[in-house]
Amino acid sequence: MARYQVILAYDGTGFVGSQRQAKKSDGLSLSKLRTVQGELEKALRKLGWVGRSVLLAGRTDSGVHAVGQVASFDLDWQHADGDLLRALNANLPADVAARDVRIAPPKFHPRFDATSRRYRYRLFCQQVRDPLREKSAWRVWPQIDGKALKETAALFVGQHNFASYGTPPRAGSSTVRIVMNAFWQAKDDEWHFEVQANAFLYRMVRRLVFVQVVVAQGKISVEAVARSLAGQAEGPERSELPAGLAPAHGLTLVEVTYPTESSGHIE
Repeated sequence: MARYQVILAYDGTGFVGSQRQAKKSDGLSLSKLRTVQGELEKALRKLGWVGRSVLLAGRTDSGVHAVGQVASFDLDWQHADGDLLRALNANLPADVAARDVRIAPPKFHPRFDATSRRYRYRLFCQQVRDPLREKSAWRVWPQIDGKALKETAALFVGQHNFASYGTPPRAGSSTVRIVMNAFWQAKDDEWHFEVQANAFLYRMVRRLVFVQVVVAQGKISVEAVARSLAGQAEGPERSELPAGLAPAHGLTLVEVTYPTESSGHIE
């Protein structure tokens, strides 16, 4: 029996999220609703896995994509790692793929051992809808000011209280996070937002993108964003920033990083 680490890519369109849930709030079963975790566990059971639950590096919402989600599981596999990769992909559905599989340290935990996570958000400005592209990018209109996007993104780098940008995983826990990188890049007619942090609040990236777009459309000032980070706001309802989130389908989890001694996978 060994602990394995797998890097997953998936199209989030057909999933209610990455994590399997036992029940709805009204007590109804969620077994018929697709999750990435559920599909991975189904594939593993066909390979002799007898565990109760795989571990994930983090939760992605319904519609959010990934190219670097990390999962781990214990499995008695008597063949090469490459054979396990092929076997997993043979049993996973078309909208999920295992990109890499390798043995990890026995106590490796993809969530608690992570040192950072990196996300990418895609958007484009166009007045008329683009049915194919809008499955993976946010169509924004009116036009946005790229200079304002870049100026606003720079404010997020460093340690700040992001209470105006999301909620913590547990009630009453800290809303302070350290952002290592936050920047926009122009890609043809699209804008891509890259953000890396030690951890994120719930829906924090989508909130960051929404606020930056509002600034870039001239609806609020860069100074309002700076004040939201400098103050001690307890949540979005206490902020002068407008409420709202960027759509989930523009967001992709790109990478989860680990200390090399904690993981078999070196980023």
